[in-house]
Formats: sequence, structure tokens, C-alpha cells
Amino acid sequence: MTQPPAHPLAVPARTWFESLRDRLCAAFEAIEDDGTPPGEPPARFTFTPWERPGGGGGTMGLMRGRVLEKAGVNVSTVFGEFSPEFRKQIPGAEEDPRFLATGVSLVVHPRSPHCPTAHMNTRFIVTSRSWFGGGGDITPMDREAPWSQEDAAFFHQHFREACDRHDPGYYDRFSRWCDEYFFLPHRNETRGLGGIFYDWLGDRTPGKGAEADFAFTRDVGLAFLEAYPAILRRRMAEPFGEAEKAVQLHRRGRYVEFNLLHDRGTLFGLRTGGNVDAILMSLPPLAGW
Repeated sequence: MTQPPAHPLAVPARTWFESLRDRLCAAFEAIEDDGTPPGEPPARFTFTPWERPGGGGGTMGLMRGRVLEKAGVNVSTVFGEFSPEFRKQIPGAEEDPRFLATGVSLVVHPRSPHCPTAHMNTRFIVTSRSWFGGGGDITPMDREAPWSQEDAAFFHQHFREACDRHDPGYYDRFSRWCDEYFFLPHRNETRGLGGIFYDWLGDRTPGKGAEADFAFTRDVGLAFLEAYPAILRRRMAEPFGEAEKAVQLHRRGRYVEFNLLHDRGTLFGLRTGGNVDAILMSLPPLAGW
């Protein structure tokens, strides 16, 4: 078995991603507690471990509840060698094809069309170089509704504050990157109302250092933890009708299109022999076109 490239932050990063997973799952289960009628059992996550044949593995966490129609929270730490055709796309892989990747990833599809779908992932990748990446974004079902604009502003403010603690230029840079990344060119539209996205935060950010990049990545996870469950709580009991559900299914269809055609995490996982069910847990239970 190929030995992964060594890095002093590999174990601390993995430990952090796993602890963040636990806190996120606890927050979502608490929401299910409050959204379940008395006397009925609230939904809980089921955790399925998996092993990657080439090295490492992870755990897929999945919950289907009354408030959250589908919530997936995954952690993984995998290692091995990139295929020859994939090496040119990854910084440092042409010099040495070995890699290690550790991270946490989640997508939540709420049952109510007043609650936005949300995505978050943070990761640490080591080749002959090393870097952090990730971010989070929000996808309201009716992007023009007043509550959607209010929720997006609340979500963005938490990320702005996290960015500003580390670099005054981060928020503008990473929010633009998010809008550019989560874009469907064949539809000429963004997937949702944005958030932040960053990649290659390490060797390409001179003067910061790996510890500073790790601290920023932790704050990104905490900003999501503070913002998104709060949005769910203030929207989950609002009434809605069939017309709003139809809009929800339509917007979920756009979500599927992006994740299958353009999402880097999906492509990275499939090309490195990851767990297919865990990689595709981001897809909604129901969608429409």
C-alpha cells in the first residue's frame, strides 16, 4: 500500500473535521427534536463507515427527518496515488503522484421550500505541496422572496465576519469566487445566492502559513454552524403550499445538474476511488425538470 505524504497538520486537520461533523450532526438532530410531535421518535443520523481500496476511508452520515428531508454529513481521510491523466490537474502531483486528502462535507435538503438547501465543505490536501480549501453556499428555493434575501444576508454576514478576522480581502475575493464557481454555464445562472469558496489556501498564499490557513478553515466551519441551523429554526414552521413545492423541485433539479456536471468534489471523489454513495449523498431525494 502506498504510504501517504507526511504533513504535521494532517492529524490535527482530520481531528478537527471529525469534531465539526459531530457538532453539525448534533445541531441538526436538535432541530429534528423540536420539529417532531410529542410521543414520536425524532430522526437520527445513521453512520456508515467505508474503506477505500487504495488507502484510507471515511464515514457517511445520513438522516431523513420531518424538518430535514435529507441531511448528509460525511468525513473522510484517503490517500494513494493520482492516476497519470489526473496528475496534471493537481498542484504538486506531477512531481510526486502520492496524495492525502482529509475533510468534512455536508449537504442539507430541508422539507420546507421556505428553508434553503445548504452546502459546506472544508478539506486539507497534501501532495508535494499542501493547501486548505472549502467554503459554503446557500440555495433558497424562491430566490426573489423576501425571506430568501434576508436569509442570504444573514448567511453572508457570518462568513464575512469569519473572513475579516483573518484577512480584510478574503470575503470579497472568496464570495466572488463562490459566484463564479457555483455557476451553471448551460443555464447562464448561479446555483443559489452564494457564500464563499476558496481553494489552494497554502502554498499560493505567501506570508500566511499553514497554521493561519488552518485557523481560517476552522472559522469557516464554525460560521456555517452558527448561521445555517439558525436559518432553519426561523423558517421550518412557516406554512407553504403546493405551488411552492413545485418551485422547490425545479430548483433542486438545477442543484443536481451542477453537482453532476461541474462540482470538483464530486469529480475528485470519483476519480480517486472514493465511496460512490457518500460522494453522491449531495443529491436531493426528489427533484424536477
